[in-house]
Amino acid sequence: MKPARYLLLPWWIAQLPTGAKAFSDNPIIGSPLLNRWGLHVARVRLAGMLAGVRRKRLAHLVSAEDRAAFDRDGFVLTRDFLPADLFADLKRQVLAHVAPAREMVQGDTITRRIALDPAALAAMPAVAALVGSARWRGLMRYVGSFDSEPIGYIQTILSHVSDAAPDPQTALHADTFHATVKAWLFLTDVAEDEGPLVYVPGSHRMTPQRLAWERDRSVRARTSLDRLSARGSLRITPEELPALDLPEPQAFAVPANTLVVADTSGFHARGASVRPSVRIEIWTYGRRNPFLPWTGLDPFSLPGIAERRAPLAWSIRDRLRGLLGQPWSDAGLKTAAAPAHPDGTVP
Repeated sequence: MKPARYLLLPWWIAQLPTGAKAFSDNPIIGSPLLNRWGLHVARVRLAGMLAGVRRKRLAHLVSAEDRAAFDRDGFVLTRDFLPADLFADLKRQVLAHVAPAREMVQGDTITRRIALDPAALAAMPAVAALVGSARWRGLMRYVGSFDSEPIGYIQTILSHVSDAAPDPQTALHADTFHATVKAWLFLTDVAEDEGPLVYVPGSHRMTPQRLAWERDRSVRARTSLDRLSARGSLRITPEELPALDLPEPQAFAVPANTLVVADTSGFHARGASVRPSVRIEIWTYGRRNPFLPWTGLDPFSLPGIAERRAPLAWSIRDRLRGLLGQPWSDAGLKTAAAPAHPDGTVP
């Protein structure tokens, strides 16, 4: 390590009690020696314990049935989440909505997002009613373990838009080392061979086998793991699951109007698609500092702020592109179902 880098030591230490996850960016978080001694596992254990405490405080927000499903599987799946007439209204409003879109290319796949900002929610009252409903809000908070508003988008997955390498999201992975929530309300039917969401049931639990696996990966992260694992999103192969006493991944081949809310510290992926396909969904995610003992006190969840976070984040990264990078390209005004650019790139 160059001597000048030691000036960053206070910053690296300050990241320990946060959600910082990249082994490759922080020599302390990524230290093979410290992780052999148990640093990473200690962070995982403490974050998991605090998530359990917070969820107990939020348990009243969800039904006993949903709590049992989540505690067992790491996700809650609900078919026919909305009454048929309300879902029809929501789908019609979403597919007709024209708004500023952002797109990201990963391998042969384009992910398109349209922010659920104030203008979008005003134009789509059915979506506003959905994200403001008691059951939706309760599931987001219980699974995410915080009384916080998630960030929402209309998301479109366009697969096989080019002859590039496979989409890296098709590899089983954990988003991070601590509890985090993502939700998908599918607006289109999802076939088993057209890029369904995949999740390994029960993989959100930090069992002794999982902790041993985490320790091994943390020791090797900076030297022998792939780039995304080194960044803190650890990859795992299906062949490794039995050693962790985990079942085969479950693919969510489901009809439209199915909601899945999951803790994506569990292993999940985007299933492979055997042909060009389009998946459209209301998609949200929430992630806070996992070492906070309280459930609320989130200023970014306040009305007037919460719904502006997505465009604000895009704007900040646009301005600080050289420092932070910006994987989300401005795609102009689009609908969720607009076809991909003819050459498979983002214009």
